[in-house]
Amino acid sequence: ILFLALIAVAIVGSVLSMPLFRAAAYRDLLTVEDGNFAEDIAEISFSEIPTLDRNSADYLGDRQMGTLSDMVSQFEYSGDSTQINYQGRPVRVTSLAYGDLIKWFTNRSNGLPAYIIIDMVTQEAEVVRLDEGMKYTTAEHFSRNLNRHLRFRYPTMMFDEPVFEIDEEGTPYWVCPRVVKTIGLFGGTDIHGAVLVNAITGESQYYEDVPTWVDRLYSANIIMEQYDYYGQFHNGFLNAYFGQRDVTLTTAGWNYIAINDDVYMYTGVTSVTSDQSNIGFILSNQRTKETRFYPCAGATE
Repeated sequence: ILFLALIAVAIVGSVLSMPLFRAAAYRDLLTVEDGNFAEDIAEISFSEIPTLDRNSADYLGDRQMGTLSDMVSQFEYSGDSTQINYQGRPVRVTSLAYGDLIKWFTNRSNGLPAYIIIDMVTQEAEVVRLDEGMKYTTAEHFSRNLNRHLRFRYPTMMFDEPVFEIDEEGTPYWVCPRVVKTIGLFGGTDIHGAVLVNAITGESQYYEDVPTWVDRLYSANIIMEQYDYYGQFHNGFLNAYFGQRDVTLTTAGWNYIAINDDVYMYTGVTSVTSDQSNIGFILSNQRTKETRFYPCAGATE
């Protein structure tokens, strides 16, 4: 009986979560305002424009590791960097990783001794050595593995992929966004706060409103998914498939831009009936999810 009840709950929950019945709820996952680019975005000098993409930044970080004779034999570049604003500069930060399981075993007592900062403007990579090593990371094993550490302390929460950040004093943290389902039982993926884990001590705290130094709470994938729901269903479910009046979708490409002290995700917006050019683009704050649409008809990605 219990088994059949669980199956019934799963079926009913799935049906109640379908966009067919909850199109308005999916549309309202993301609030999109119309923006004025000339008023909202201040001009910056060429000396402040980021000139690196993620692949180039990771290449510089990996090359910097090769210059450290005391670390390169034991540790390696993790290749999983996060773009943030650090002390007013757009940078990418990443932790190190152990070279292999044996090197983890011989170095685990001290932890990972450093992290890397890559300046997106000057193209300089810096290895920041820590007085005390990071002992809680995704490169750890057993109880100090970050995902297992979270599961034991917050057994009822679901989490998006943790991201590595540093606060304004340079203390390393893992930002672990809490995932919630807001439509039915299984639909409407959204973020509700985050657990911040000190990468050195493992101390953690859940925040419904994260501190302002946190730059990435909402991933690009979640923002784009929610905009696609908004673009498809803002004139109803049937219109999304029949007639398709004003139906829009995000394009495949995205990137990041620093505005004031926050990081915004950019992606283009195109009509569902044509992929030859964009009708505009959105900028979405990765900490607050504040999203604005800027018309720019005829532009290409």
